[in-house]
Amino acid sequence: MTDLIKQGALFLMSEKCYDNYFLEHNFLDIPCFKALLSKGLGLAIIAGSVLVKVPQVLKILSSKSGEGINIVGVVLDLLAISFHLSYNFMHGYPFSAWGDSTFLAIQTVAIAVLVLFFNGRKAQSGLFLLGYVLLMYVLNSGLTPMSVLFTIQSCNIPILLVGKLSQAYTNYQAGSTGQLSAATVIMMFAGSVARIFTSIQETGDTMIILTFIASTFANSVILGQLIYYWDKPAGVVKDSKVKKSKSKKDD
Repeated sequence: MTDLIKQGALFLMSEKCYDNYFLEHNFLDIPCFKALLSKGLGLAIIAGSVLVKVPQVLKILSSKSGEGINIVGVVLDLLAISFHLSYNFMHGYPFSAWGDSTFLAIQTVAIAVLVLFFNGRKAQSGLFLLGYVLLMYVLNSGLTPMSVLFTIQSCNIPILLVGKLSQAYTNYQAGSTGQLSAATVIMMFAGSVARIFTSIQETGDTMIILTFIASTFANSVILGQLIYYWDKPAGVVKDSKVKKSKSKKDD
């Protein structure tokens, strides 16, 4: 029983931290506390990522529409997630530091396929899925050199910002967040904030840390729009702009 407890504890902490906590009863060791907190947060983020975009998928399925969802933004978001996943996987970083990207990629590709499908581009949705599977094979099978993966990862920040902010611009134009799921937006923001800390603790990779800082900024913009447009039906802002422009012409 003791061995089983030790094995479980060592999954969350190093041998040194295990000795500090369970043998020496030194519960004030700050480095061990940070490492344990980071590992726990990482696993919690992974657990949450299994369902983080499911509300968005269900909302599209129930409405049979991808209205208000910018497909360019979704594809760019998918690329950023996929490049991040491949960079971490091939680098050999702990699964707790990037495992959520696996589930986010699956759910994001599902959203892209559904948006294409319900927009009447059924053939393209199938080809898109096939192309994505092929891309992931090339990135994660050893066919892609690490130098290329590093370059791709460095491109993640502009890709991520353009993708997220294009969705923000779509929301602004429509005067509504459309079919965006509030649960998904909130969880994505919270996850990106937590990932800044876990990336510092578990990888120390400056490129990854900067990526999550950019992700947090972009997610905060969309979260802000979600709150601002919460009680505003689609088209209210757009109609008001049209009326203002007409009144100016009449003057």
